[in-house]
Amino acid sequence: MGEAAATAEVGPTVAQLRQAMARVGASAGTAAQRVDSGTGPGEDGLVPDVLAVPATLAELFPHGGLARGSVVSASGAGSLLLAMIAASSAEGAQVAVVGLGRLSMLAAAEMGADLSRVALVADPGADPLQIATILLDGMDLVVVNLRGASVPPSRAKVLAARARRNSSVLLVVDGRWPGAAAHLSARVSGYRRGVPGAVEARCGYGRINGWDLAVSLRSRSRPPRSARLVTGAARVGRVG
Repeated sequence: MGEAAATAEVGPTVAQLRQAMARVGASAGTAAQRVDSGTGPGEDGLVPDVLAVPATLAELFPHGGLARGSVVSASGAGSLLLAMIAASSAEGAQVAVVGLGRLSMLAAAEMGADLSRVALVADPGADPLQIATILLDGMDLVVVNLRGASVPPSRAKVLAARARRNSSVLLVVDGRWPGAAAHLSARVSGYRRGVPGAVEARCGYGRINGWDLAVSLRSRSRPPRSARLVTGAARVGRVG
């Protein structure tokens, strides 16, 4: 495909994305106010602005949340992504989700997400990072599915610089990203059963109404840390 043909193909997509960002901004109002978490200064003596994360995961992060201007990778249970989307949008951040059409926004809403602040690009085409690049100009958090790809260092640097310039966060899943500020991983560590209206369900009865996630964070600035997250129909919290 020639350059002119490629440009013609991408042009409508770019226009649609910019319209989607404008709609999100108009319906949701301004983005979340950028305030520090009060958890102490970093190596440069400054506390960076952060995007909210589930309260029970805040202790994993050096500054209590996703530092604006950073790239974070994630792997494992999709419920972790839903919890992150819910926490940030509920606090006023504008969120874009790219290439994750199977991620349930109903479940995100049940976790507290403000869906008026969430834009979805279920099918970003052959190059999801191109779409993410555009979205970083107008969204606070961009979650993108790399589809198992390994991103070249040169391109990773370009997108990281764009995230820094726009004080946004790029959260990448299902791929390899060189130089990510942190890596989140989650696995299901247990299930809970229950029946509507019952305080407890006997073993073997009822349906699964929640599951526990073991979440860990590796970053360059501190040793690995872990926490446990309870997810379900209407809550995200700590176990134990």
